[in-house]
Amino acid sequence: MSIRSESDSWDLATSVGATATMVAANRALASEAGLIDDPFAAPLVRAVGIDVYTRLVNGEIPVTDSAEFDPARMGRSMAVRTRFYDRFFVDATRHGIRQAVVLAAGLDARAYRLPWPQGTVLYEVDLPDVIEFKTSTLAAIGAAPTVERRTVAVDLRDDWPAALRAAGFDPQAPSAWSAEGLVVYLPPEAQDALFGNITDLSAPKSQVASEFVPDTTIFNDPRWRSHHDRMSELGFEIDFNDLVYHYERSHIIEDLTNRGWQVSHRTVAEMHAANGFVYSDDEVAQAFSDITYLNAVRS
Repeated sequence: MSIRSESDSWDLATSVGATATMVAANRALASEAGLIDDPFAAPLVRAVGIDVYTRLVNGEIPVTDSAEFDPARMGRSMAVRTRFYDRFFVDATRHGIRQAVVLAAGLDARAYRLPWPQGTVLYEVDLPDVIEFKTSTLAAIGAAPTVERRTVAVDLRDDWPAALRAAGFDPQAPSAWSAEGLVVYLPPEAQDALFGNITDLSAPKSQVASEFVPDTTIFNDPRWRSHHDRMSELGFEIDFNDLVYHYERSHIIEDLTNRGWQVSHRTVAEMHAANGFVYSDDEVAQAFSDITYLNAVRS
């Protein structure tokens, strides 16, 4: 897998795009365990066709005595993340917000599975091929959106705010935004631009949810490298060290606060506890225990 570059490209089976398939595979595990309800994750993973993730959702990768591969642990971790964003959108609409934006939507199926109030419009922003793949795959299995779903087929490195407005987005109305699993794959200036654009497009009482890794150098830490090597032997080849941008960047909580947002946040370890799960105490888990989830309201 090649190291990222400013003008690189991908699909759902390559480079950073394959992480969307990985996330969907973990959502399928969480759904199979009854921790979330996402009946679309597994069919989407199978349709992409990456062998290791197809075998994962089919239960065809044998569990070893090693803690390196633990589907139950993977499912719990993804359940924490999925519940966070599900609740974010449900709570936002309960507070009267009627337009939502999923940035880098990937294989996210919230437009098809959440109980959206009547009159809500959901915008999904992602590459044209990614949107077309998900739309056609879900249509083929008879899935229908539970909300007015508007797709915005554009690269986030291009003028996506203009494309979003052209699709009908109203900057004068409160909105709910998710940037799930996104910022770690952006260079620092693109991260700043992302939240700058969100702020410019957000009326008062708008909300945004995201998560971030405070220090991306962890992906080059010996604890992670040894874990990655062992997982590679099972066929899991995604190397985050090649996909993230290891540059000093703005601290998202401080950045949003300075832009006029009121920010609430919890670490992933705290999120596990809030969901009734025990956060693992091994070296790899502890190395990532300060991954932070945040939601913010525009003052």
